[in-house]
Amino acid sequence: MQRQKVVAVIGASACDEATFQAARQVGELLAQAGCIVVNGGLSGVMDAASQGASEAGGLVVGILPSADPADANSFVSVVVPTGMGDARNAIIANTAEGFVAVAGALGTLSEIAFAVKRNKPVVSLGSWEVCPEVHQAATPREAVDWILGAVS
Repeated sequence: MQRQKVVAVIGASACDEATFQAARQVGELLAQAGCIVVNGGLSGVMDAASQGASEAGGLVVGILPSADPADANSFVSVVVPTGMGDARNAIIANTAEGFVAVAGALGTLSEIAFAVKRNKPVVSLGSWEVCPEVHQAATPREAVDWILGAVS
């Protein structure tokens, strides 16, 4: 039996409507491709990607900074309440095989850094452009196509 690919969709807990829709589409496309979507399980980009993946029939794993499972957004299938605050970003980096960063703030930057340090592929969709290892994409489809190729 071949295991499903695990791809993280990372981004800020607050975002505008255009960013929300881009993250939602990324989640949907990943689920349609048979991936498990992992994220921080909260609002904003995380909620959008969770919604897209869930509505497409995918499995969503939310790795929470808090110890309270009730903090997860309503589209998370599997809640992992760490109680570790921002340190949970290292868990996300260890869990996912690839990363799609959609916009984002400093937490997203730390997740990108953890992923790059672990030699895992990262694609940015309007997110941080910090080093040559982070691929840049212009659309959700381009980001997903690139990450799927990178984790194959």
